[in-house]
Amino acid sequence: MDLPLKGITVLEFSQFMAGPSAGLKMADLGARVIKIERPGTGEAGRQIALKNIFIDESSMVFHTANRNKQSYAANLKDPEDLEKIKKLIAQADVMTHNFRPGVMEKIGLDYDTVSAINNKIIYGVVSGYGPVGPWAKKPGQDLLIQSLSGFVNLTGNKADDPTATGLATSDIFTGVHLVQGILASLIARNRTGKGAKVEVSLLESTLDIQFELLTTYLNDGEKLPKRAKKGNAHVYLDAPYGIYQTKDGHISIALTPLDELVKSINLRLPEAFQNPSVWYTKRDDIMAYLQEQLIKETSAHWLSIFESLDFRVSEVFDYKTLLNHEGYKVLQMDQEVETSDGISMKTTRCPIRIDGNRIFNKKSAPKVGEDNALIEKEFNLS
Repeated sequence: MDLPLKGITVLEFSQFMAGPSAGLKMADLGARVIKIERPGTGEAGRQIALKNIFIDESSMVFHTANRNKQSYAANLKDPEDLEKIKKLIAQADVMTHNFRPGVMEKIGLDYDTVSAINNKIIYGVVSGYGPVGPWAKKPGQDLLIQSLSGFVNLTGNKADDPTATGLATSDIFTGVHLVQGILASLIARNRTGKGAKVEVSLLESTLDIQFELLTTYLNDGEKLPKRAKKGNAHVYLDAPYGIYQTKDGHISIALTPLDELVKSINLRLPEAFQNPSVWYTKRDDIMAYLQEQLIKETSAHWLSIFESLDFRVSEVFDYKTLLNHEGYKVLQMDQEVETSDGISMKTTRCPIRIDGNRIFNKKSAPKVGEDNALIEKEFNLS
């Protein structure tokens, strides 16, 4: 299958997660992604590990974000190496970096310099807080951004301290936004023949994914959002939206009319809750009332009732339950990748299908400088 980005060459100066996750998506979609890394140690993300798990000399998490890429090792402070990189830039379609403001200017690979070398290149920049302002040179990191952006006040229950999400939410969404900007600019280049500078920041991306809530705040007298007392799932949605304990587990109830839900289990909604106008203001009391009922029976019992009525409900799974369920298995989300040393690792595939075809890749992340000789020959860098 010819993938959509076949023939596109991406130079990835990015490190850690946001930029490399964008490169991962482009590689999955057929682009040739070449990581530009410092000789010896490579990018700093190689040493950031989850549970201290390493595959060869690099962390497992590095392999998850850098599969199906090549590595070219170059010392950007060395004039000879820098000249080779400029020759590579002249033949590339896209380059990305996440250095702090001023670093690429000092190296001599800022946008103006790069676009003078190749005016068709799409130049992608990831920053923590944007290119200007009091925070511009602060280190940008997922947890710091979640905290600063107010995002940590949405997860957990009312009495909980500010709670971060359990994954690199800011990083991942910033990577998604970077890909969107790059792909849009590639389409525009087909029309204009010119490249573009695409800029995203962790802070702006994390604010963007809160657009529903920020819009509500700005148009509702600037009242701060409040999490539900128990079972919180969305700070601005009426009861019964949330997560409830059952006799043997938990279920989630999404956009389901409260009166219909109560009627389905042969109960009468208490007088104080009958008017839909109070389903938000009395959310905690309503959810507590429902919880008293739902804990009496198993998850399967409630799902058999609610699903037959097409209510939006779900059982709450852990990874073990999910990955052994036929609903997961039929997706074929698993794939096995292999390093150049023959070490295998299980991971997930690209979630996008093209013309009904799933996209699988066998190649794991490269070693530092693994492809230097090949790239130097192919791009005539010597």
